[in-house]
Amino acid sequence: MDAFRKLGLSEMSIRALQAKGYTEPTEIQKKAIPLFLSGEKDILGQSQTGTGKTASFALPIIELIRGGSGVKALILVPTRELALQVTKEFESLKGAKDLRALTVYGGASIMEQVRMLEKGIDIVVGTPGRVIDLIERRKLNVRNIDFCVLDEADEMLNMGFIEDIETILEKTPKGKRMFLFSATIPPQIKKIAERFMRDYVTLKVERQESVARLVDQYYFDLQSGDRFEALRRVIGITPDFHGIIFCKTKVEVDELSKKLIASGCQAGALHGDISQDARERILAQFKDKRIIALIATDVAARGIDVEDLTHVINYSLPQSPDSYIHRIGRTGRAGKKGIAITFIIPSERHKLKFVEKASGCKLQRRELPSVSEVQKASQTKIEENIESIVSQKRSGRFDQISARLLQKQDPRDVVSALLERLFGKEEKIYSEVKKAPQSGNDHHIKSRFVERRGDRERKTRKSGGKKPFFKSFGKKKKR
Repeated sequence: MDAFRKLGLSEMSIRALQAKGYTEPTEIQKKAIPLFLSGEKDILGQSQTGTGKTASFALPIIELIRGGSGVKALILVPTRELALQVTKEFESLKGAKDLRALTVYGGASIMEQVRMLEKGIDIVVGTPGRVIDLIERRKLNVRNIDFCVLDEADEMLNMGFIEDIETILEKTPKGKRMFLFSATIPPQIKKIAERFMRDYVTLKVERQESVARLVDQYYFDLQSGDRFEALRRVIGITPDFHGIIFCKTKVEVDELSKKLIASGCQAGALHGDISQDARERILAQFKDKRIIALIATDVAARGIDVEDLTHVINYSLPQSPDSYIHRIGRTGRAGKKGIAITFIIPSERHKLKFVEKASGCKLQRRELPSVSEVQKASQTKIEENIESIVSQKRSGRFDQISARLLQKQDPRDVVSALLERLFGKEEKIYSEVKKAPQSGNDHHIKSRFVERRGDRERKTRKSGGKKPFFKSFGKKKKR
């Protein structure tokens, strides 16, 4: 833990880090923590999900925050899942320090949040829409805060929160300390930093270092109608599949999850129309691996904190290169290797090069696993399950029946019949997949990704986000 001590953290924080199992600080933590503790500058951090950025602002705030009445720190995040995750991180890192943190977001009882604020709260973590509501009701006073954090600022920009963020920051004191974290730094994020932050320094953690090193990235060239079959094969050939499958629309999420469940896969769906209670139940099942495949939209997947995902699958090509980085950053975490697979259909093939160029990631083309390969993997899994059962201690209640059966029947017939009855339904029938036709003219087509605009809490607000970087091609689908 000496590396953490050298950052200037107290023994109270060191003990909290030890309890969480931390041993070495990440790159962003090494850069941000001592700088913020020194009190000299605010911080604009360019760092993607999974690099330890939450602890890089939570630890110094915990160290520096002082008691007294009123909210002292405000952390703004794009989604309720991330808000809950950040609050949980504060709670686990505060150690013995008497700090009270509250999560505020739309979809939960605002009266309960008001009641908690009236009792006295030190740190508020919330989505911009609900924070604005509480400020307008005069239940949340941010005029005397000492610390303000914008986490995943580019995602808040994409979701249409830019006006809310500016409104909130205008009500905060000029002398506050600020963190601003973003995977990318588009012009409007830069303008927010220049307008609302004091003298600040930009810290950059190269995204390629963590993504390229820990995530194998490749794509399958497919016909649109073969994507479901391709997904079944990927899941079928992976012994311990545990992944997120990204779709563009809520309708696509619902349709795909129903088809997977009907095919015998333990799947769940997440999108903006799912109730909070249902979301929490689905996420709990996903973390416990009772659900192995979580189908989600980009917005719904923000803030999901699962460390050991084996796969991220882009069932639909993401809306922008930044979204691609956010998606694949959900695997290959905590030092474990991950796999990111993208399904490329003919109408989207021309967009692949734009993603590679803008994201700095190179995707390798691979062939879809064959039917025989998937069936072999399935049979191997069944064999391993049987061997595991046989090796376990048994009561002996069926030994006499077993002996009589083996005297009357061929042992191979007995085992085969039992396997047929137990696992016959799991033997999936796979369809043939046609190779997608190659086109020599794809690179002549000019297009751009159409950027998603959506504010789940305030849908009527217009997005103040950055403009998509290449021209749209074809008709937009209804969402």
